[in-house]
Amino acid sequence: MEAAANLVSQLKQEIEVSDADSASSTVSELRQHASAAREASEDPLWTLFAGLPWVGPNLGALAEVARSADDVAGLGLTPLVNVYGSLDWNSLLPSNGGTSLETLKSAAPSVAASAYAVQASSDRLAAIDSDALLPQIADPLTEAAEQLKQATGALNSAADASMIAPGMLGTDGPRNYLLMIQNNAEVRASGGIPGALAVLGFDRGKLSLGDQSSAGDIGIMSPTLPVDPQQQQIYSTRLGKYMQDVNLTPDFPTAAATAQAMWEKRTGQHVDGVISIDPLVLSYILQATGPVPLDGLELAAAEAAGLPTELAGSNVVSTVLSDVYAKIPQPKMQDAYFAGVAKKIFAALSNGTGEGKAIISGISKGTEEGRILVWSGNTSEQSVLAKYPLSGSIAGPSVPAAQFGVYFNDGTGAKMDYYVKRSVQLIKECPKDGYEQTTVRITSTNTAPTDAATSLPAYVTGAGNFGVPPGSVQTNIVAYGPVQAHVETAKVDGQKTEFAPYFHSNRPVGVLAIRLAPGESRTVDFAFGKIVQHTEPNVVVTPTVQDVKDVTLPTETVACG
Repeated sequence: MEAAANLVSQLKQEIEVSDADSASSTVSELRQHASAAREASEDPLWTLFAGLPWVGPNLGALAEVARSADDVAGLGLTPLVNVYGSLDWNSLLPSNGGTSLETLKSAAPSVAASAYAVQASSDRLAAIDSDALLPQIADPLTEAAEQLKQATGALNSAADASMIAPGMLGTDGPRNYLLMIQNNAEVRASGGIPGALAVLGFDRGKLSLGDQSSAGDIGIMSPTLPVDPQQQQIYSTRLGKYMQDVNLTPDFPTAAATAQAMWEKRTGQHVDGVISIDPLVLSYILQATGPVPLDGLELAAAEAAGLPTELAGSNVVSTVLSDVYAKIPQPKMQDAYFAGVAKKIFAALSNGTGEGKAIISGISKGTEEGRILVWSGNTSEQSVLAKYPLSGSIAGPSVPAAQFGVYFNDGTGAKMDYYVKRSVQLIKECPKDGYEQTTVRITSTNTAPTDAATSLPAYVTGAGNFGVPPGSVQTNIVAYGPVQAHVETAKVDGQKTEFAPYFHSNRPVGVLAIRLAPGESRTVDFAFGKIVQHTEPNVVVTPTVQDVKDVTLPTETVACG
């Protein structure tokens, strides 16, 4: 067993550098060791002693570990490495020349079988009572069980991806998706106002960027599209009235289905789903592709306005979320510039510029941070997406039992959120009457210059058009608790305050608004009680201009005495 374990790190390194031949050889050697361990543990004498008190549970646990290791090596790793060698990761990326997705499609059964084998082994190890074992056995068992649990999650994800990705990328016929680029400078619950819109096409892996538009061009829906009563109560009928407001709700399936309906009603063009990204995702892509030079009308606009004529991972966020408003004051011209920038970046992506692994890494980072969201109008595909945070769902299988959510909606009617820095922290309070108690603490600071009212463009400050003084920022903070819990109280800077309580998909919701003058900082505490889940809590937050890891602080536990 030790010999097999010592090969795992070597196998990881070989996979990371795409050395399929060496990985196959290592798996073969690992399987020999695991098989020998299993054979030894099934010896009649071993089996006899496994039935004795005290020593028996330890020998039985070792036998189970050996059996699981053999199954993982033979039924899990071997088929995975075999298909891994047939996949060219660069060729799997969508391009303007098309991509053969047949290798991925044909790999799906092997990946699914591997996932099932590892899941079964993980379940077996998790069922062992480690309390009755010696530390020399219990500790490695716990570590092995945790590693298998992680591997199970990754393999199940891979199996689901290999099942639906080929179809979603156009293997069985062209697919068109509405691409929403959320503008974090004017925050919305799932990221930012859906400023730039485009149709992203996939046909047998061929990527194309079609019709481009903006949320403003979609206009006002009349009659307003229907909104479910719970969300209408929290977020108003604006969800179904303006494309700019479809994502006032943090539930992306709701926002995406509404955006699809608005697009089709206004343009008459059917789209198969909705994909959402933000400028930080564009920066991750540019870090992989390298800088993209502008040309044509975009180059002329950039030169005339004094904006960068070459966009890179280091400057695209500040350019499109801040500088453009100072240099190009007309909203229509801003929209045209955004559309041109998006077109150039996606052209670089589809042209195969950059190394495939780096691009996949950037896209993975955007997904982990909640900056990439996907919804499919195909119900079977959506049922798979709904298992994962990529779906942006606020309820269902992708949401852990003790999950909290903190979401932000702009109340300034401008682009001031570029200057707001936030932090979110969970504070586990002492249990009360057998229930968990948790406070969600949100601290927000307006970092805009003190003379923001005059030094920043009116389009950025809002010029007081919605009753917010220029330079100040107003934000509607929306806090979600776990299912069946209650929002007990809300405080602003330690002072108890009124808030609006709601429920959405059986989750408690608290809403209040804060206003920050330049340089001002405020802290909001939502206290959640009657929490029935006795698991470690986590929190999901609106992705903003900040790095997500800088926003979510480690959970604090109050000492109970």
